[in-house]
Amino acid sequence: MQHHHDELPEHERILTALRRAFPQPVSDPEHDAYLVFSILRALDQVDHLKSDKPILGDPTTPNYQAARLERLGEESRTLEAVIPELVDYLRGMLIWGHPRSQVNVVQQPGIAGIIGMLLPATYNPNLCSDESGHRLSEAEVRVAAMTAVLVGYDPQTSAGVFTFGGTGCLLYGVRVGLEKALPGTLQMGLSGKPVILASAQSHYAVLNVAGWIGLGTEQVISVPTHLDNSIDPYHLEINARRALDAGQPIAAIIATLGTTDAFGLDDLAGIYELRERLVREYQLPYRPHIHADAVIGWAWSVFGDYDFTANPLRFRGRTIRALAAATHRMRHLKLADSIGIDFHKTGYAPYISSLVLFRERSEWELIGRRAEQMPYLFHSGQYHPGMNTLETSRAGTGVLAALGCLLNFGKQGYRVLLGHSVEMAEVLRELVEAHPNLTVMNGQNVGPVTLFRVYPDDVDTFTIKDRERTDPAARELVKKHNDYNRRIFERVHAEALAGRGVAISLTVCYRKTEFGDPIVALKSYVLSPFASEEEMRSIIEHVLAARAFVESS
Repeated sequence: MQHHHDELPEHERILTALRRAFPQPVSDPEHDAYLVFSILRALDQVDHLKSDKPILGDPTTPNYQAARLERLGEESRTLEAVIPELVDYLRGMLIWGHPRSQVNVVQQPGIAGIIGMLLPATYNPNLCSDESGHRLSEAEVRVAAMTAVLVGYDPQTSAGVFTFGGTGCLLYGVRVGLEKALPGTLQMGLSGKPVILASAQSHYAVLNVAGWIGLGTEQVISVPTHLDNSIDPYHLEINARRALDAGQPIAAIIATLGTTDAFGLDDLAGIYELRERLVREYQLPYRPHIHADAVIGWAWSVFGDYDFTANPLRFRGRTIRALAAATHRMRHLKLADSIGIDFHKTGYAPYISSLVLFRERSEWELIGRRAEQMPYLFHSGQYHPGMNTLETSRAGTGVLAALGCLLNFGKQGYRVLLGHSVEMAEVLRELVEAHPNLTVMNGQNVGPVTLFRVYPDDVDTFTIKDRERTDPAARELVKKHNDYNRRIFERVHAEALAGRGVAISLTVCYRKTEFGDPIVALKSYVLSPFASEEEMRSIIEHVLAARAFVESS
């Protein structure tokens, strides 16, 4: 029986209005235009927050006290009323793509990646299975295959899934390694005292993973590094032998290909050779798992077939040398048993877009569950990663964002984007090295990040680095200069947020001295395609101005 509109029950009247808050399941040109217009309206309001400053709107401080007092409203609100409130939460955000924003390894996503996020967000696939993911599941296999070939894996025998960031990639790598070293752990739980070996410069996610899987952070062995921030193979071997001699299985060896602070690159070929030697010598019934934490460095694989001698893209001499050096280390990625890849770092996709790749699908399947444990899933289709993944719910957003960027940029586009970033870092290094009160701390690294320290007039910047690192008499000096650099950073940061200068960042422990004291450094991480030499010169100008301010205060 049809009700007259005026006679509709209250809940049906409200439901009719609420239906306009959703994309229409059947084509409706008028409502489709409303959806597009609403998105455009939001973007237009964001655009009004832009200026020449590297932030959206004016600097703001989150008001957590007021946020805790908020409660859900009784009545529905219109989209037109909600959009400005959502947009307002972007106020004060750093614009990562701004040429004057060089803060950590975060970049402005490309348009293809943004659209790749928007489409799955609209239709909400779940990549647990192709029952719910459909062709988005195909897209995941496609991205995994494209990336596998890039890093040197066979796409027919490898396997890859998207997960919740670089930590998720590490978690999968270590979890499979644990199952290799101690078969049956998935069912029976941990036994023995398995260890993880990682460099002192590796990401703290290694500790996170060890703690969360019940291994314990104490079981992570921190291996010293060379001055180029790569793992010391001599100490790696000593620590590996010590564990094996004590009867402790090796759950994983973590090779870091692009450390967070300095872009240090571990020698993966050396790690692989050591692993093979230990397997033979100790007659191990398993091969200790090697996970390459290449969430930053993976993208340099696009230079694997670049002709550095002919240099068709005409990069400068210092740049081509840096790119070639990084590519030399990255070409061994194929030796790792698994690789962590972040498209949201050096792949120019939005958060979160992380892929963990396994060289052998059979190893990935070691952490699978039995179908009878999941009676409500996997009744149709042919692709069921949810039988192995930690997550049951996995969005298609990261997959399509990564695919959009890969298709949009191609090898050549990535070469130019990464080459430009490295070129700008090399320009900054030249400028730092040209000033007597500044010194580059990671001169032996070859990526888009520059760590440097600022010193008072009475300091010899040619010798101070070695002295601070090795001389016990300089420990107080290290603390003094750490504080000096912190104060300079605070001034530079405040100036950048006020619209003057470049937003750079600080690391409170670039690395430790031989006595375990942290060394503070200023950090410029260039990933913006809009950065130019002008911004690099501006960094020096504002750092020196901040230095003068600190000296006079």
